[in-house]
Amino acid sequence: MRRWGSRRAVWVEHNSAVRISAKADYAVRAVVELAASADRGPIHGDQIARAQSIPLKFLLNILTELRHARIVQSQRGSVGGYQLARPAEQITLAEVIRAVEGPLANVHESRPEELEYPGPAAALRDVWIAVRASLRSVLEEVTVADLAEGNLPDSVRELASDPDAWAAR
Repeated sequence: MRRWGSRRAVWVEHNSAVRISAKADYAVRAVVELAASADRGPIHGDQIARAQSIPLKFLLNILTELRHARIVQSQRGSVGGYQLARPAEQITLAEVIRAVEGPLANVHESRPEELEYPGPAAALRDVWIAVRASLRSVLEEVTVADLAEGNLPDSVRELASDPDAWAAR
């Protein structure tokens, strides 16, 4: 188990907010663009980049990672490009994010269940595990098809409709 002690101030400073990286955001947007264009066959990377305003070089690196994760597949040639490797209904947002970022909720590159905090901070591990469970409850429920069709699950729509969810803090 990993213990935190004297580095606590640094730890708090670097983990004060849950952040979605540009890479994760771009990956989800690229996959949703592919899902929405599935009936047209493979799509060139530059078409995805233009449609979603993603820098092409960054997108191509992301698409390579998604290909290695078997979320997208590529085809060479004049009719080539990228397409989903399986139906959009079978690909969750959690899977896409994990493909480009790794686990959904790590604390300093450690899994929450591997941490052990001293004294009054001991229960913090349970908080991080609950945060991970909360992320999973949304990201593992929403599929690429849900986004492409604009048809989010009721539980996600309910969370997003809470006015407090829209308040920046």
